[in-house]
Amino acid sequence: MIVLSLKDIAAAISADLIGDETISITGSVETDSRLVTPGSLFVAKPGEVTDGHLFVSAAIQKGAVAAIVERQLEEDIPQLIVKDSVLALGLLAKYVVAKVKALGQLKVIGVTGSNGKTTTKNMLREVLSTSGETIAPEESFNNEVGAPYSMLRINQQTKFLVVELGAGGLGSIAYLAKMCQPDIGIELKVGLAHAGEFGGIDVTERIKAELVQELSADGIALLNIDDERVKRMSEKTKAKISTFGLSDQANYSAENVNVSIKGTSFDFLTPDGLKSEVQLQILGEHHVYNALAALATSELLGVDRAKAINAIEQMKLAEKWRMELNVAPSGLTIINDAYNASPDSMKAALQTLAHLGRQTGKKTVAVMGEMAELGEYSSHEHDAIGRIAVRLNLGQVVVVGKAAKLIHMGASQEGSWDGESQYFDEISDALGYLREMLTGDEIVLVKSSKSANLRYLGDDLLKEI
Repeated sequence: MIVLSLKDIAAAISADLIGDETISITGSVETDSRLVTPGSLFVAKPGEVTDGHLFVSAAIQKGAVAAIVERQLEEDIPQLIVKDSVLALGLLAKYVVAKVKALGQLKVIGVTGSNGKTTTKNMLREVLSTSGETIAPEESFNNEVGAPYSMLRINQQTKFLVVELGAGGLGSIAYLAKMCQPDIGIELKVGLAHAGEFGGIDVTERIKAELVQELSADGIALLNIDDERVKRMSEKTKAKISTFGLSDQANYSAENVNVSIKGTSFDFLTPDGLKSEVQLQILGEHHVYNALAALATSELLGVDRAKAINAIEQMKLAEKWRMELNVAPSGLTIINDAYNASPDSMKAALQTLAHLGRQTGKKTVAVMGEMAELGEYSSHEHDAIGRIAVRLNLGQVVVVGKAAKLIHMGASQEGSWDGESQYFDEISDALGYLREMLTGDEIVLVKSSKSANLRYLGDDLLKEI
């Protein structure tokens, strides 16, 4: 973070300051006392399990020179007292981003969508880093705590700040967008992910559109033209419009898409009429959209095209447990994509599995668990995924967990299968079955929401076979 005095911070977050206002924060801003380093500001955040105020003493021992708190403590440290420490964290991030942007160099890129945010964010980090210092969140730091935490890592030398904006209900993306003030807002997709939690896909669309609504007239809304709900967001923003997609109507498009066990290739077409070959190491046609969003952004920001393409081609993995490809010594191929799952991403992963099976001649096995947060859509969507697996002519389906049982039932009732779908309540039982069943000449996809914990099954399967 940039160096700030406690006086400046107190004014930015409307805090009552107890202690020396001339002290400056020269380190980072942390909500976890274990990550504190000398010169840090510690934010005492109440949590569901514990309370950050209990760890102020530990933060002091690590070198914290001040703390944001919601009540005065007996600790011998300057304290910035606020009503809501999470809100204060956001106010501080907003102040820091505005202060750095005022210097004239920093460009902020906001990314949202029901699927693909984290992958696109990681691609942007690699691509933009070829042109200057780039800050992007680790993992999926995209909520009211994680997003400002990432924003506060910028300094005067930062050229690009990439912010992943996760949805937490109406107003949640607007809150984050006001905080980071994006120059470019990327809208990837509006799908059923979290639709049950939000009250339907129409509400999800409203939430996602908050990003482009917060862009200024000088900003750019970069929209997926192939998604009708995203496409019509052009009517909800005063920003300039640019588009990406597989449609030839897109400003930035792809053609000659090919997926193989080696990765995903396509030709990248730009408004200047030039065509560039791109060979991703990342599996899945759906990742072409993420790559297009990243490469289109680099074009809009003036990044050298050849360097940008080279950077994205060097990525071996979108993120751990996201279409993570591993090959065991036996020859068994495992695709571990069990960090997130929605009907859209599940279908895309199954299509990739079926395609690879046809290419290689190997038997295909889909190990699937629950798609979380679907609400009233859950029964229908789980049943539909089971039927899709049959229609894709997969070799075997293994369904794990009571919440996902309708996948098994849908597959079993489709009519053309007889025993190809197996169901297990417990992960350990599914793992035992797979150990016995697999010969080494298969491609196995492991796919579920994070809460189902199948990502560890994928890891264990690779180790044990």
